[in-house]
Amino acid sequence: MENEDIRLTELIRKGDKPSFDRVFLKYFKNLHAYAMKFAGEKDMAEEIIQNVFCRIWEKRGQLKADGYLRAFLYRSVHNECVNYIRHRKVRSSFQVYYVGKPELNESNLAEELGASELERRLYAAINELPEECASVFQMSRFEQLRYGEIAAELDIPLKAVEYQMGKALKILRIKLADFLPLLLIYLNKIL
Repeated sequence: MENEDIRLTELIRKGDKPSFDRVFLKYFKNLHAYAMKFAGEKDMAEEIIQNVFCRIWEKRGQLKADGYLRAFLYRSVHNECVNYIRHRKVRSSFQVYYVGKPELNESNLAEELGASELERRLYAAINELPEECASVFQMSRFEQLRYGEIAAELDIPLKAVEYQMGKALKILRIKLADFLPLLLIYLNKIL
């Protein structure tokens, strides 16, 4: 099985569509059941799986499953589910904030659209982070885990967690530089 995963990973990396389709069909059902535990909705679980496989195909040249394709797929689905849950929490925060507010005027609408764009850009930037870097960032900022807890869960040294977190923050600062003023306004309003 491990040898087959190594072979399939190499073929996908080279752009072999039938191998990609084979992996999709082989793992879809189990990954869908796994995603359902997080998403709770059949359609959302399917969307999560599709997002993962689309990203794999788009970045196939960088695919590094190191013979553990199944584990790689489950970790990818897990990360996508965490993103989905985070996204749902942010939307919920917006709804709570705007309940009882007068109808949106032009400036409120502009703020709402800006915050929506910020959210979209933030998730896109997080998804572009290297896998370990993104995992550390998500666990720290969204799951509220301490560095020691992250190190234990990922089975990596504490210094590696600190390094990955610093790297994530530096990359995100660069990618979201245009949105920093909006982010400060948004944070002041919801706090």
